[in-house]
Order: sequence, then structure tokens, then C-alpha cells
Amino acid sequence: MNIEYPVQQQLDAYNASDIERFMQWWADDCRYYAFPSTLLADGAAQIRARHVERFKEPGLHGELIKRIVVGNVVVDQEIVQRTFPDGRGEVDVMAIYEVEAGKIVRAWFKLGTPRMV
Repeated sequence: MNIEYPVQQQLDAYNASDIERFMQWWADDCRYYAFPSTLLADGAAQIRARHVERFKEPGLHGELIKRIVVGNVVVDQEIVQRTFPDGRGEVDVMAIYEVEAGKIVRAWFKLGTPRMV
């Protein structure tokens, strides 16, 4: 399997707010970090809980700007449309995914400063 395939599949599911399809690409023991090392979710159940809430946001969408693959690591540059407490906006995101056996086992996210639109 192509290393970037599970990353693209989870991005497509994210954009569809489809939690079941989204979660099938994450390993049961995956870890999800704010870059560089703040653990936000430990295991698939915690990642699911975070995204069930996120997927309730109207207009949620991640636009892939650029993707780099090195070994089993995929780095995506995205612009994510969100509904923040102050209203609609967008944020630059660098997402780093480590993939093993067709599943995301670790991910790190570096967010820029949200811009209201």
C-alpha cells in the first residue's frame, strides 16, 4: 500500500465529516500530538471523541496545499476552514503522519494563527 493512501483517505473522510470512515485509518494505539510533543489524544477512542465534536462544525474543510513523503512519514501543508468561537475562519496547519501497516500510528499538528473570514 502507498504510504500516503491512509493519510489521503482520512483527509477525505475529515472533509466529509464521516467519523467511521475517518477512524478506520487510525491504529488502535495511535497517538495524536500538538507539535512538537504535547499529547492530545492517546489511542483511537480519544481521537474519535475529539473528532466527533469537531465534525459538528459547519463548513469544516481541510484544503491540501502540499504533501511530502519521506519513508513512512507524510507531511501535509493545509488550510483548514473552521467555525471558531468568534465565527468562521481559517488556519494554516502542518500535519505530520507516521504510517505503519496501512494505518496512522502517530500524528503531530502545528497550527498557525487563526484568521477570521
